[in-house]
Amino acid sequence: MKHVDLSDASIIAVEHWHKLENGLIQCDLCPRECQLHENQRGFCFVRGRKDDQIWLTSYGRSSGFCIDPIEKKPLNHFLPGSSVLSFGTAGCNLACKFCQNWDMSKARNMDRLLDQASPQMLAEAAKKHYCDSVAYTYNDPVIFYEYAIDTAQACREQGIKNIAVTAGYISEKPRETFFEAMDATNIDLKAFNERFYQKLTGAKLQPVLDTIEYVANETDTWLELTTLLIPGENDSEKEIAEMSEWIMEHCGDEVPLHFTKYHPDYRMMNNPETPIETIEKARKIAMKAGLKYVYTGNVLDFEGQATYCPNCGKKVIERKYYEITDWQLQDSCCAHCNTPIAGVFKQQPGNWGNKCLPIRLG
Repeated sequence: MKHVDLSDASIIAVEHWHKLENGLIQCDLCPRECQLHENQRGFCFVRGRKDDQIWLTSYGRSSGFCIDPIEKKPLNHFLPGSSVLSFGTAGCNLACKFCQNWDMSKARNMDRLLDQASPQMLAEAAKKHYCDSVAYTYNDPVIFYEYAIDTAQACREQGIKNIAVTAGYISEKPRETFFEAMDATNIDLKAFNERFYQKLTGAKLQPVLDTIEYVANETDTWLELTTLLIPGENDSEKEIAEMSEWIMEHCGDEVPLHFTKYHPDYRMMNNPETPIETIEKARKIAMKAGLKYVYTGNVLDFEGQATYCPNCGKKVIERKYYEITDWQLQDSCCAHCNTPIAGVFKQQPGNWGNKCLPIRLG
């Protein structure tokens, strides 16, 4: 990749675009397919046209770094109890009116990206702080595609795993390389109706479903899904049942599904919080549909945070928020009946607990 230093940013020329007959350049990274004039930025803001090609303007720059529990991503079946070095940049290719990281994802000021780190620096920092993995999160890593992939390669050289926390809004060709670089992903399935996606995210549902199905069936990337339940928008029993049945049919019964609580934020400050009863009911509906591992999040619900053996029904991982309080796995199997539990596990869980530790690099 060609690197060019500007006065206040590091930019690189990127692939996944083509020139149209009318002289515009189309970005082919995500389904938005932004068509750009010279010196115009795409919807995501961090990718734009200059000198008749597309550039990424946020390479090597971040809004900050934090060591988190892996369960915060959320991932409950990928190295439970371990610590993960998390970071993001600015911008996003969705326009979620309920965004809970809007100060970063909606940023239009590159000066917010105060921390700089090369892929090698990130890999070394993860190793120095004994993190098992690096998470590309806070805003969507799809839009800093090249930075995420380069960092993932540097991390793998150090034995560090890679995690994408994403909305899955990526086009068919680039998603192959992107998920090949990731060891695990949590994809945000924001709803199971097209109206919600168009009205509240400015995007479309089908490309997200395509990405989920691709990761589940054509990659070795560990997959978990999350749905933030917003009262009156995506929380009907009918929609939750249809979504659960789709996951069963297209992804299988072992994909963990997280239902999380909504709190008013960004441009939806007048919407009520999600009642815990709604989240608990959603979990029961999904389990009734046949999904083996369904969780509740952002609520005080220890039953909904635990992992149960799908065969004997006994608890194999007990959690108190992000902390592992009991472990009944042996060789990735239920210690009670020896049934395999889907996921990526070590013999013993990590002990990072509920800590969140901001760090600076360089």
